[in-house]
This record gives sequence, structure tokens and C-alpha cells, in this order.
Amino acid sequence: MSRSDERRVSAQVGAAPHFADCLLAVHAFMVEQDAASAPARLAQLKRDLREMTTVLAWSPASGRPARFLKPNSAQASLRLAAVRQLAQSANLPHLREFVIGSHLVLYAHSDTEVVLLSIKYHRQLTYTTFQ
Repeated sequence: MSRSDERRVSAQVGAAPHFADCLLAVHAFMVEQDAASAPARLAQLKRDLREMTTVLAWSPASGRPARFLKPNSAQASLRLAAVRQLAQSANLPHLREFVIGSHLVLYAHSDTEVVLLSIKYHRQLTYTTFQ
């Protein structure tokens, strides 16, 4: 097996339409924390996201299993049902999280496709509402 075969892309990586809105919310949070450093922190996060998409293209299951898959409230159960429905309707049966610094990226995947669903700061209780 050649080196190029070892790094062959196995999955297409894309983002759900509302993922851009999630990034805007992350940026707004960064501005609230520290407006002066927000642009540099957002630029770094975007670089990290590009690197993450490269990794996910090679190995869609690289992230950890999504931790919210065991809901402990009725509201959490409803959110989980909405996320699972979104993943199933896209024919992407698996939900995982990818850790990027202080952020978690929720994504759905199959062996050949990855869709970024949402991003949140690690201390946030929930991901942005899914459309």
C-alpha cells in the first residue's frame, strides 16, 4: 500500500445549513468574553475546524461518542429525538463529538459522509437548537 493510499479520503465532509449561525453565536460569546481577543480566537477556531474536517474525511468516527445520548430529563429527550431525526433523515446513523480546544463540534456520520451539526463552548449545557 502506498503512502497516498493510506491517506485516501473516505468521506465527504459538509455542514448543516445552520452551522454558520452556530459559528456566529460562538463569535458573539467570544466578543462578550473579551472583544479585543475575539477576532484572533475566532480565526484560530476556524483553522482548527479546517484541520478537523481533514481528519474526519480520513476517519469519520474520529470523534468521541456524543455524551448527550443518555438524556436525564424530558427536555433532553426531546432534543435528542430531534438530533436523531436530523441524522436519520440525512442517512447518517452515528452521532459523535469532536473536541477542539474549549469547543465541542457535534456531527453525524456514515462511512462515506460527515455533516457538522452544531458547535458549543464546553461549559454550555446544550447545543444550539436544530432546525
